[in-house]
Amino acid sequence: MRILYTLIWYIALPLVLARLWWRGRMEPGYRKHIPERLGFYQSIKKPTRALIWIHAVSVGETRAAEPMIRRLMEIYPQHTILLSHMTPTGRATGAQLFQSASQSGTLLQCYLPYDTPWLMQSLLAYFKPQLCILVETEVWPNLILACRRQHIPVILANARLSARSYKKALRMQKLIHAATAGICCVTAQTDADARRIKLLGAPCVTVTGNMKFDVTPDPIQETKGLQLRRQIGTRPVMVCASTREGEEQLLLDAFTKIRHPDLLLIIVPRHPQRFDTVAQLISQYKLSMVRRSQLDNTPLSGEIRVLLGDTMGEMASYYASADLAFIGGSLLPLGGQNLIEACAAQKPVFIGPHTFNFEIISEEAISAQAACRVQHAHDLFEQATALLRTPERRLEMGQRALNFAGQHRGATARTVSVIQTWLK
Repeated sequence: MRILYTLIWYIALPLVLARLWWRGRMEPGYRKHIPERLGFYQSIKKPTRALIWIHAVSVGETRAAEPMIRRLMEIYPQHTILLSHMTPTGRATGAQLFQSASQSGTLLQCYLPYDTPWLMQSLLAYFKPQLCILVETEVWPNLILACRRQHIPVILANARLSARSYKKALRMQKLIHAATAGICCVTAQTDADARRIKLLGAPCVTVTGNMKFDVTPDPIQETKGLQLRRQIGTRPVMVCASTREGEEQLLLDAFTKIRHPDLLLIIVPRHPQRFDTVAQLISQYKLSMVRRSQLDNTPLSGEIRVLLGDTMGEMASYYASADLAFIGGSLLPLGGQNLIEACAAQKPVFIGPHTFNFEIISEEAISAQAACRVQHAHDLFEQATALLRTPERRLEMGQRALNFAGQHRGATARTVSVIQTWLK
Protein backbone atom coordinates (compact mmCIF):
# COMPACT_ATOMS: atom_id res chain seq x y z
CA MET A 1 0.00 0.00 0.00
CA ARG A 2 2.81 2.42 0.82
CA ILE A 3 4.54 1.64 -2.47
CA LEU A 4 1.31 2.30 -4.35
CA TYR A 5 0.78 5.50 -2.33
CA THR A 6 4.32 6.66 -3.20
CA LEU A 7 3.87 5.80 -6.88
CA ILE A 8 0.68 7.87 -6.99
CA TRP A 9 2.58 10.79 -5.46
CA TYR A 10 5.32 10.61 -8.12
CA ILE A 11 2.77 10.40 -10.95
CA ALA A 12 0.67 13.25 -9.54
CA LEU A 13 3.59 15.55 -8.72
CA PRO A 14 3.47 17.57 -12.00
CA LEU A 15 -0.29 18.08 -11.53
CA VAL A 16 0.25 19.05 -7.88
CA LEU A 17 2.82 21.67 -8.89
CA ALA A 18 0.52 22.98 -11.63
CA ARG A 19 -2.31 23.29 -9.11
CA LEU A 20 0.06 25.08 -6.74
CA TRP A 21 0.88 27.64 -9.42
CA TRP A 22 -2.83 27.97 -10.29
CA ARG A 23 -3.74 28.68 -6.65
CA GLY A 24 -1.05 31.35 -6.68
CA ARG A 25 -3.25 33.47 -8.96
CA MET A 26 -5.53 34.26 -6.02
CA GLU A 27 -3.02 33.80 -3.23
CA PRO A 28 0.54 34.76 -4.37
CA GLY A 29 2.11 33.05 -1.36
CA TYR A 30 1.68 29.69 -3.07
CA ARG A 31 4.19 30.75 -5.72
CA LYS A 32 6.90 31.51 -3.16
CA HIS A 33 9.49 29.07 -1.78
CA ILE A 34 8.44 26.34 -4.25
CA PRO A 35 11.92 24.67 -4.12
CA GLU A 36 11.29 23.91 -0.43
CA ARG A 37 8.27 21.80 -1.38
CA LEU A 38 10.68 19.74 -3.51
CA GLY A 39 13.25 19.26 -0.77
CA PHE A 40 15.67 22.11 -1.61
CA TYR A 41 16.47 24.19 1.49
CA GLN A 42 19.74 25.88 0.58
CA SER A 43 18.13 29.33 0.93
CA ILE A 44 17.73 28.62 4.68
CA LYS A 45 20.84 28.83 6.82
CA LYS A 46 21.83 25.33 7.87
CA PRO A 47 21.37 24.93 11.64
CA THR A 48 24.45 24.19 13.75
CA ARG A 49 22.63 23.35 16.99
CA ALA A 50 20.38 20.47 17.99
CA LEU A 51 17.02 20.90 16.29
CA ILE A 52 13.40 20.16 17.21
CA TRP A 53 11.13 19.90 14.18
CA ILE A 54 7.44 20.89 14.55
CA HIS A 55 5.01 20.56 11.66
CA ALA A 56 1.87 22.74 11.77
CA VAL A 57 0.04 22.55 8.47
CA SER A 58 -1.87 25.87 8.52
CA VAL A 59 -3.15 28.75 10.67
CA GLY A 60 -5.15 26.77 13.23
CA GLU A 61 -2.39 24.26 13.91
CA THR A 62 0.23 27.02 14.12
CA ARG A 63 -1.78 28.95 16.68
CA ALA A 64 -2.45 25.76 18.63
CA ALA A 65 1.28 25.00 18.71
CA GLU A 66 2.26 28.49 19.86
CA PRO A 67 2.25 27.87 23.66
CA MET A 68 4.07 24.55 23.17
CA ILE A 69 6.73 26.16 21.00
CA ARG A 70 7.28 29.00 23.46
CA ARG A 71 7.59 26.55 26.33
CA LEU A 72 10.08 24.39 24.41
CA MET A 73 12.17 27.47 23.61
CA GLU A 74 12.28 28.26 27.34
CA ILE A 75 13.25 24.73 28.40
CA TYR A 76 15.69 24.09 25.53
CA PRO A 77 17.36 27.44 24.75
CA GLN A 78 20.29 25.56 23.23
CA HIS A 79 18.03 24.05 20.53
CA THR A 80 16.78 25.48 17.25
CA ILE A 81 13.10 25.09 16.39
CA LEU A 82 12.16 24.23 12.80
CA LEU A 83 8.52 25.10 12.08
CA SER A 84 7.19 23.65 8.82
CA HIS A 85 3.87 24.36 7.09
CA MET A 86 1.80 23.46 4.05
CA THR A 87 -0.01 26.78 3.46
CA PRO A 88 1.19 30.38 3.01
CA THR A 89 -1.28 31.56 5.66
CA GLY A 90 0.18 29.09 8.15
CA ARG A 91 3.69 30.29 7.35
CA ALA A 92 2.65 33.95 7.66
CA THR A 93 1.02 33.23 11.02
CA GLY A 94 4.20 31.57 12.28
CA ALA A 95 6.29 34.51 11.10
CA GLN A 96 3.99 36.92 12.93
CA LEU A 97 3.87 34.92 16.16
CA PHE A 98 7.62 34.26 16.36
CA GLN A 99 9.09 37.32 14.73
CA SER A 100 11.86 37.91 17.28
CA ALA A 101 12.80 34.20 17.41
CA SER A 102 13.03 34.14 13.60
CA GLN A 103 15.23 37.22 13.54
CA SER A 104 17.61 35.70 16.09
CA GLY A 105 17.76 32.37 14.27
CA THR A 106 16.22 30.49 17.21
CA LEU A 107 13.30 29.50 14.98
CA LEU A 108 13.43 28.58 11.30
CA GLN A 109 10.48 28.19 8.93
CA CYS A 110 10.03 26.14 5.80
CA TYR A 111 7.45 24.28 3.75
CA LEU A 112 7.01 20.55 4.23
CA PRO A 113 8.04 18.71 1.07
CA TYR A 114 5.59 16.43 -0.68
CA ASP A 115 5.34 13.03 0.97
CA THR A 116 7.77 10.97 -1.09
CA PRO A 117 10.79 9.10 0.33
CA TRP A 118 13.39 11.13 -1.55
CA LEU A 119 11.95 14.53 -0.64
CA MET A 120 11.48 13.63 3.04
CA GLN A 121 15.01 12.26 3.17
CA SER A 122 16.24 15.56 1.74
CA LEU A 123 14.64 17.51 4.60
CA LEU A 124 16.06 15.18 7.25
CA ALA A 125 19.53 15.28 5.72
CA TYR A 126 19.59 19.06 5.67
CA PHE A 127 18.14 19.88 9.09
CA LYS A 128 19.01 16.68 11.03
CA PRO A 129 16.19 16.98 13.60
CA GLN A 130 16.48 15.31 16.98
CA LEU A 131 12.70 14.96 17.27
CA CYS A 132 9.67 15.41 14.98
CA ILE A 133 6.36 16.73 16.39
CA LEU A 134 3.30 16.61 14.14
CA VAL A 135 0.42 18.84 15.25
CA GLU A 136 -3.22 17.66 15.36
CA THR A 137 -4.04 15.49 12.31
CA GLU A 138 -0.90 15.24 10.20
CA VAL A 139 -0.02 11.61 9.45
CA TRP A 140 2.30 11.30 6.45
CA PRO A 141 3.42 7.68 5.80
CA ASN A 142 6.74 8.41 4.08
CA LEU A 143 7.64 11.15 6.57
CA ILE A 144 7.11 8.77 9.47
CA LEU A 145 9.01 5.94 7.75
CA ALA A 146 11.96 8.22 6.93
CA CYS A 147 12.14 9.31 10.58
CA ARG A 148 11.98 5.70 11.80
CA ARG A 149 14.85 4.69 9.53
CA GLN A 150 16.99 7.46 11.02
CA HIS A 151 15.83 6.72 14.60
CA ILE A 152 14.12 10.09 14.94
CA PRO A 153 11.17 9.85 17.36
CA VAL A 154 7.84 11.09 15.95
CA ILE A 155 5.17 12.52 18.27
CA LEU A 156 1.64 13.40 17.20
CA ALA A 157 0.70 16.27 19.53
CA ASN A 158 -2.72 17.79 20.29
CA ALA A 159 -4.17 15.02 18.15
CA ARG A 160 -7.81 14.95 17.16
CA LEU A 161 -9.74 12.52 14.99
CA SER A 162 -13.46 13.01 14.42
CA ALA A 163 -15.82 10.11 13.80
CA ARG A 164 -16.12 11.18 10.17
CA SER A 165 -12.33 11.35 9.69
CA TYR A 166 -11.98 7.97 11.35
CA LYS A 167 -14.38 6.41 8.83
CA LYS A 168 -12.38 7.95 5.98
CA ALA A 169 -9.14 6.59 7.46
CA LEU A 170 -10.61 3.08 7.54
CA ARG A 171 -10.81 3.16 3.74
CA MET A 172 -6.99 3.15 3.70
CA GLN A 173 -6.59 1.11 6.86
CA LYS A 174 -3.43 -0.77 5.87
CA LEU A 175 -1.59 2.40 4.86
CA ILE A 176 -2.76 4.45 7.86
CA HIS A 177 -2.20 1.60 10.33
CA ALA A 178 1.41 1.20 9.17
CA ALA A 179 1.98 4.95 9.50
CA THR A 180 0.40 5.39 12.94
CA ALA A 181 2.25 2.33 14.20
CA GLY A 182 5.47 4.20 13.44
CA ILE A 183 4.52 7.12 15.71
CA CYS A 184 6.29 6.84 19.07
CA CYS A 185 3.69 8.70 21.09
CA VAL A 186 0.37 10.50 20.67
CA THR A 187 -1.02 13.19 22.96
CA ALA A 188 -4.75 13.37 22.25
CA GLN A 189 -7.25 16.13 22.95
CA THR A 190 -10.08 13.91 24.27
CA ASP A 191 -10.85 10.34 25.28
CA ALA A 192 -12.85 9.88 22.07
CA ASP A 193 -9.90 11.07 19.96
CA ALA A 194 -7.58 8.72 21.85
CA ARG A 195 -9.89 5.74 21.35
CA ARG A 196 -10.15 6.25 17.58
CA ILE A 197 -6.40 6.84 17.19
CA LYS A 198 -5.64 3.63 19.12
CA LEU A 199 -7.95 1.71 16.79
CA LEU A 200 -5.83 2.97 13.86
CA GLY A 201 -2.73 1.37 15.34
CA ALA A 202 -1.00 4.04 17.44
CA PRO A 203 1.00 2.21 20.12
CA CYS A 204 1.13 4.84 22.87
CA VAL A 205 -1.71 7.34 23.33
CA THR A 206 -2.10 9.78 26.23
CA VAL A 207 -4.98 12.22 26.76
CA THR A 208 -3.51 15.63 27.58
CA GLY A 209 -6.30 18.01 26.52
CA ASN A 210 -6.49 20.72 23.88
CA MET A 211 -3.53 23.12 23.74
CA LYS A 212 -5.69 25.76 22.05
CA PHE A 213 -7.11 26.55 25.49
CA ASP A 214 -3.63 27.72 26.50
CA VAL A 215 -3.40 30.28 23.70
CA THR A 216 -3.72 33.74 25.26
CA PRO A 217 -5.07 36.71 23.26
CA ASP A 218 -2.34 38.86 21.76
CA PRO A 219 -2.31 42.12 23.78
CA ILE A 220 -1.31 44.09 20.68
CA GLN A 221 -4.29 42.71 18.77
CA GLU A 222 -6.58 43.34 21.74
CA THR A 223 -5.44 46.97 21.78
CA LYS A 224 -6.18 47.23 18.05
CA GLY A 225 -9.60 45.73 18.71
CA LEU A 226 -10.41 48.27 21.40
CA GLN A 227 -9.31 51.05 19.04
CA LEU A 228 -11.59 49.60 16.36
CA ARG A 229 -14.42 49.51 18.87
CA ARG A 230 -13.91 53.21 19.66
CA GLN A 231 -14.16 53.94 15.93
CA ILE A 232 -17.38 51.93 15.70
CA GLY A 233 -18.97 53.63 18.69
CA THR A 234 -21.80 52.31 20.86
CA ARG A 235 -23.74 50.40 18.20
CA PRO A 236 -23.92 46.59 18.68
CA VAL A 237 -21.41 44.46 16.78
CA MET A 238 -21.46 40.80 15.75
CA VAL A 239 -18.43 39.14 14.19
CA CYS A 240 -18.88 36.17 11.87
CA ALA A 241 -15.48 34.50 12.08
CA SER A 242 -13.85 32.10 9.62
CA THR A 243 -16.81 31.97 7.24
CA ARG A 244 -16.66 29.54 4.33
CA GLU A 245 -17.94 29.63 0.76
CA GLY A 246 -21.73 29.63 0.67
CA GLU A 247 -22.14 30.84 4.24
CA GLU A 248 -21.76 34.55 3.56
CA GLN A 249 -24.79 34.50 1.27
CA LEU A 250 -26.88 32.78 3.97
CA LEU A 251 -25.73 35.33 6.54
CA LEU A 252 -26.40 38.32 4.31
CA ASP A 253 -29.85 37.01 3.35
CA ALA A 254 -30.79 36.81 7.02
CA PHE A 255 -29.03 40.05 7.95
CA THR A 256 -31.04 42.09 5.44
CA LYS A 257 -34.28 40.85 7.00
CA ILE A 258 -33.63 41.57 10.69
CA ARG A 259 -35.18 44.53 12.45
CA HIS A 260 -32.04 45.87 14.03
CA PRO A 261 -30.77 48.70 11.82
CA ASP A 262 -27.93 49.65 14.17
CA LEU A 263 -26.23 46.25 14.17
CA LEU A 264 -22.79 46.21 12.53
CA LEU A 265 -21.84 42.90 10.95
CA ILE A 266 -18.15 41.99 10.73
CA ILE A 267 -17.52 39.18 8.23
CA VAL A 268 -14.07 37.54 8.33
CA PRO A 269 -13.69 34.90 5.56
CA ARG A 270 -11.46 31.99 6.52
CA HIS A 271 -9.48 32.02 3.26
CA PRO A 272 -7.82 35.27 2.12
CA GLN A 273 -8.20 34.41 -1.56
CA ARG A 274 -11.95 34.92 -1.10
CA PHE A 275 -11.78 38.47 0.29
CA ASP A 276 -12.57 40.11 -3.07
CA THR A 277 -15.33 37.59 -3.85
CA VAL A 278 -17.05 38.27 -0.54
CA ALA A 279 -16.70 42.03 -1.06
CA GLN A 280 -18.50 41.69 -4.41
CA LEU A 281 -21.21 39.60 -2.76
CA ILE A 282 -21.83 42.25 -0.09
CA SER A 283 -22.12 44.89 -2.83
CA GLN A 284 -24.78 42.80 -4.57
CA TYR A 285 -26.92 43.14 -1.45
CA LYS A 286 -26.55 46.94 -1.68
CA LEU A 287 -25.21 47.10 1.87
CA SER A 288 -22.86 49.94 2.81
CA MET A 289 -19.51 48.30 3.42
CA VAL A 290 -15.95 49.18 4.39
CA ARG A 291 -12.93 46.89 4.20
CA ARG A 292 -10.72 46.64 7.26
CA SER A 293 -7.61 47.06 5.08
CA GLN A 294 -8.93 50.45 3.91
CA LEU A 295 -10.14 51.70 7.27
CA ASP A 296 -8.33 54.74 8.66
CA ASN A 297 -8.47 56.07 12.23
CA THR A 298 -11.61 58.14 11.76
CA PRO A 299 -14.96 57.18 13.35
CA LEU A 300 -16.98 54.64 11.40
CA SER A 301 -20.08 56.11 9.80
CA GLY A 302 -23.38 54.85 11.18
CA GLU A 303 -24.45 54.16 7.60
CA ILE A 304 -21.91 51.35 7.31
CA ARG A 305 -23.69 48.00 7.78
CA VAL A 306 -20.84 45.56 7.09
CA LEU A 307 -17.14 45.59 7.92
CA LEU A 308 -15.20 43.08 5.82
CA GLY A 309 -12.29 41.61 7.78
CA ASP A 310 -9.84 41.31 4.90
CA THR A 311 -6.65 41.22 6.98
CA MET A 312 -4.60 38.31 8.30
CA GLY A 313 -3.69 37.69 11.93
CA GLU A 314 -6.27 40.07 13.41
CA MET A 315 -8.94 37.67 14.63
CA ALA A 316 -8.21 38.61 18.26
CA SER A 317 -8.84 42.27 17.41
CA TYR A 318 -12.15 41.44 15.72
CA TYR A 319 -13.29 39.51 18.79
CA ALA A 320 -12.19 42.35 21.07
CA SER A 321 -14.28 44.84 19.08
CA ALA A 322 -17.47 42.73 19.02
CA ASP A 323 -20.35 42.00 21.38
CA LEU A 324 -21.17 38.57 19.93
CA ALA A 325 -19.35 35.98 17.86
CA PHE A 326 -20.54 33.43 15.32
CA ILE A 327 -18.08 30.68 14.35
CA GLY A 328 -18.16 29.89 10.64
CA GLY A 329 -17.90 26.58 8.84
CA SER A 330 -20.91 25.39 10.83
CA LEU A 331 -23.96 26.64 8.86
CA LEU A 332 -23.10 24.22 6.05
CA PRO A 333 -21.80 20.64 6.52
CA LEU A 334 -18.16 21.71 6.70
CA GLY A 335 -17.40 20.63 10.26
CA GLY A 336 -17.11 23.99 11.99
CA GLN A 337 -14.11 25.86 13.33
CA ASN A 338 -12.51 26.32 16.73
CA LEU A 339 -14.56 28.38 19.20
CA ILE A 340 -11.92 28.59 21.94
CA GLU A 341 -10.44 31.94 20.90
CA ALA A 342 -13.87 33.58 20.99
CA CYS A 343 -14.56 32.10 24.45
CA ALA A 344 -11.19 33.32 25.73
CA ALA A 345 -12.15 36.81 24.49
CA GLN A 346 -15.21 36.62 26.81
CA LYS A 347 -17.74 36.75 23.99
CA PRO A 348 -21.06 34.88 23.77
CA VAL A 349 -20.60 32.32 21.01
CA PHE A 350 -23.04 31.03 18.39
CA ILE A 351 -22.40 27.91 16.31
CA GLY A 352 -24.38 26.27 13.54
CA PRO A 353 -25.65 22.69 13.33
CA HIS A 354 -22.52 21.24 11.65
CA THR A 355 -19.61 21.03 14.10
CA PHE A 356 -18.45 17.43 13.61
CA ASN A 357 -14.77 18.47 13.45
CA PHE A 358 -15.09 19.95 16.95
CA GLU A 359 -17.93 17.80 18.24
CA ILE A 360 -16.94 17.30 21.87
CA ILE A 361 -15.67 20.81 22.60
CA SER A 362 -18.78 22.30 20.97
CA GLU A 363 -21.11 20.18 23.11
CA GLU A 364 -19.12 21.00 26.24
CA ALA A 365 -19.36 24.73 25.51
CA ILE A 366 -23.12 24.44 25.01
CA SER A 367 -23.48 22.47 28.26
CA ALA A 368 -21.51 25.20 30.05
CA GLN A 369 -23.87 27.79 28.53
CA ALA A 370 -20.85 29.44 26.96
CA ALA A 371 -22.15 28.79 23.44
CA CYS A 372 -25.52 28.50 21.74
CA ARG A 373 -26.33 26.32 18.74
CA VAL A 374 -28.51 27.76 15.95
CA GLN A 375 -30.15 25.80 13.16
CA HIS A 376 -29.82 28.32 10.33
CA ALA A 377 -28.81 31.92 9.60
CA HIS A 378 -32.24 33.40 10.40
CA ASP A 379 -32.20 31.59 13.74
CA LEU A 380 -28.76 33.08 14.38
CA PHE A 381 -29.90 36.67 13.93
CA GLU A 382 -33.10 36.13 15.89
CA GLN A 383 -31.20 34.76 18.87
CA ALA A 384 -28.43 37.34 18.54
CA THR A 385 -30.94 40.19 18.46
CA ALA A 386 -32.70 38.82 21.55
CA LEU A 387 -29.39 38.56 23.39
CA LEU A 388 -28.41 42.12 22.46
CA ARG A 389 -31.68 43.37 23.95
CA THR A 390 -30.76 41.85 27.34
CA PRO A 391 -27.29 43.17 28.22
CA GLU A 392 -27.21 41.37 31.58
CA ARG A 393 -27.77 37.99 29.93
CA ARG A 394 -25.17 38.78 27.27
CA LEU A 395 -22.54 39.67 29.88
CA GLU A 396 -23.33 36.54 31.89
CA MET A 397 -22.91 34.36 28.82
CA GLY A 398 -19.61 36.08 28.02
CA GLN A 399 -18.36 35.40 31.55
CA ARG A 400 -19.36 31.74 31.25
CA ALA A 401 -17.42 31.57 27.98
CA LEU A 402 -14.33 32.97 29.70
CA ASN A 403 -14.73 30.52 32.60
CA PHE A 404 -15.12 27.64 30.15
CA ALA A 405 -11.85 28.55 28.42
CA GLY A 406 -10.04 28.90 31.75
CA GLN A 407 -11.20 25.55 33.13
CA HIS A 408 -9.62 23.61 30.26
CA ARG A 409 -6.13 25.09 30.42
CA GLY A 410 -3.04 23.03 31.19
CA ALA A 411 -2.76 20.83 28.10
CA THR A 412 0.50 22.47 27.02
CA ALA A 413 2.30 21.60 30.26
CA ARG A 414 1.11 17.99 30.03
CA THR A 415 2.11 17.74 26.37
CA VAL A 416 5.57 19.24 26.93
CA SER A 417 6.12 16.81 29.81
CA VAL A 418 5.58 13.92 27.38
CA ILE A 419 7.87 15.53 24.78
CA GLN A 420 10.65 15.90 27.34
CA THR A 421 10.81 12.14 27.87
CA TRP A 422 11.67 11.72 24.18
CA LEU A 423 14.30 14.46 24.17
CA LYS A 424 16.34 12.95 26.99
